[in-house]
Amino acid sequence: MPTDSRLLLAARRGTIATTLWVGVLASAGAAPPPSEAVAAQLRDAAIAGHSPAYAWVSELTTRFGPRPAGSVSEHQAADWAVARLKALGFENVHIERFPMTAWVRGAENAAITAPGAQPLTVAALGESPPTPPAGLDGDVVLFATLAALKTAAPGSLAGKVAMVNERMVRTQDGAGYVATVGGRADGPEEAAKRGAIAFLLRSVGTDSHRIAHAGTTHYVDGRVPVPAFALSAPDADQIERLVKLGQTVRVHLFSSASYVPDAYSQNVIAEVRGRELPQEIVLLGAHLDSWDQGTGAIDDGTGTAIVTAAAKLIRDLPQRPRRTVRVVLFGSEEVNQPAPPQSVFGGHAYAANHRDELARHVLAGESDFGTDRVYSFALPKAVSGAEFAKAALRILNPIGIFAAEGPPTEAGADIGPSVEAGVPAFKLSQDGTHYFDIHHTSDDTLDKVDRVQLDQNVAAWAALVWLAAESNVDFRTHAAPEAKP
Repeated sequence: MPTDSRLLLAARRGTIATTLWVGVLASAGAAPPPSEAVAAQLRDAAIAGHSPAYAWVSELTTRFGPRPAGSVSEHQAADWAVARLKALGFENVHIERFPMTAWVRGAENAAITAPGAQPLTVAALGESPPTPPAGLDGDVVLFATLAALKTAAPGSLAGKVAMVNERMVRTQDGAGYVATVGGRADGPEEAAKRGAIAFLLRSVGTDSHRIAHAGTTHYVDGRVPVPAFALSAPDADQIERLVKLGQTVRVHLFSSASYVPDAYSQNVIAEVRGRELPQEIVLLGAHLDSWDQGTGAIDDGTGTAIVTAAAKLIRDLPQRPRRTVRVVLFGSEEVNQPAPPQSVFGGHAYAANHRDELARHVLAGESDFGTDRVYSFALPKAVSGAEFAKAALRILNPIGIFAAEGPPTEAGADIGPSVEAGVPAFKLSQDGTHYFDIHHTSDDTLDKVDRVQLDQNVAAWAALVWLAAESNVDFRTHAAPEAKP
């Protein structure tokens, strides 16, 4: 167990945190303690395991398994979430549906047919069209990077299968993913422009296991232009070695993927209503849908658990925060269909449905990076160096979280459209060193969830969100003086 996990476990097993929490609960009817004291008590209660986070992600992934956007399991999970949120005491719990075209994986297989027969482990990329019923056969043309594929001449890949074999670099902050994922997003389009009949991609992941990483691709004129597949890393290595031996590698590819044009997804919304400024909203987001291979525990069952549990701890305080805390469990995050106004992405649907109140969203954050520990926080530029940021550091530093330099450079896919509309964002950065070992794979299952680190995430979210919701800080333009408790 890493050192930081042992420290967190020791804190979890201690009695100080529990005593502090009991002190908060016992203060009903009395003048509330200072905002920072409450934030510290929320933090310590979460570290001690006094939240529904693990129970939430366990039940979600066990009952419903994978939750592809637009599927029956996603709809059932949304109905379950509504019932659970109501039972947990949240207000204004409801579903906001939006139409979409769902993608169904179907059956798939692949194999090297020359210079000798070898099976391949593949996953059709999201929204990729099917092959003909008999499959596709073609010689592989290998490119080290997407940039190299883009240099190929038009028509040079006619009848061929283009393959991008770019390796992802393991990083703590996910920068390796950002640098590599363009091959998955744009590869099919670039291959089709040059006449290819299909596209292969070394899985965008950091593992060396024989599992393929799914993921979405970009639409071109309303569709993905050619059948596209991710290869497991060992299979990509095998093709690369054969090419280096001077062999022409020929592959057979098959997919029966299909589309459901009249499907729908939904956003699930719940609130802890503010006691003084209920019209001002602190938004907490995560996505309820998942890819279809694992059970969506890390991506993003734990995210939904973290934001729900953090808001639940705040909801159970003797006194509500001044501002409203709104939890949104977004639908259809994993798809990438046409741009607005045709978009069926849950983040766009939320921004469109709540356009008139976005100006009253004072802050927004998203949890969608697994369950490993939070190591830094970033706040809007408006409060950089202000008392709010100093208070946040005092509360979060004891659980191993430091202040990042500068505001968030990205907020998250789900809240992105709202942030683009002017909503200020905060970010609690998680350790992503091992996240992409199982991201979008069949290995994304509940046993990968570290309960100690999950509790540390809840602690960070509950404390920081409380500080924001209890304050009168203007995160858009300047830090107003803190109201005295």
